[in-house]
Amino acid sequence: MVAILYKWMLLTYFVSMHPFYVSVIDLHHNPKEKIVEVSIRIFTDDLEQVLKKHFNKNVDLTHPTNKVEVNNMVQEYIKQKINITIDKQPVHLKYIGYEIQQESAWCYFEIDHITAIQKIDIISTLLYDYQPNQVNIYHITYNGFDKSFKLDNPQNAVSFTF
Repeated sequence: MVAILYKWMLLTYFVSMHPFYVSVIDLHHNPKEKIVEVSIRIFTDDLEQVLKKHFNKNVDLTHPTNKVEVNNMVQEYIKQKINITIDKQPVHLKYIGYEIQQESAWCYFEIDHITAIQKIDIISTLLYDYQPNQVNIYHITYNGFDKSFKLDNPQNAVSFTF
């Protein structure tokens, strides 16, 4: 009995010592507004570290000394790492801002003038330059349909057809 308990304690210790690197990217079509709302959830410390590495500057997302500069860094980094094409047309991610909720940073974007979608293509290397075992999960909501896909580094492309 003691041996079994010891094995479970050892397993729990090793699992807790192994970090989990995952981000969730939600795309939701809002037909009334004719936009696609993009929400990206990233662990705050992971985003701070990748921005520090990318811009060679310390970043505090929770208590920024210069909110405009931090917003510019978040926007620039994400726009470099995520490229979206809707119906074979590249789209522009319009940055809305970010907010901190518990241990996560939520980054918000919009894609304007989208009345209908037949196909969404995404090329993404979000946080791949930070962690080799990064996982990005994509959820797409369009016209009552929900589709999801998981990209494991180095996979960088996914397509959704409606």
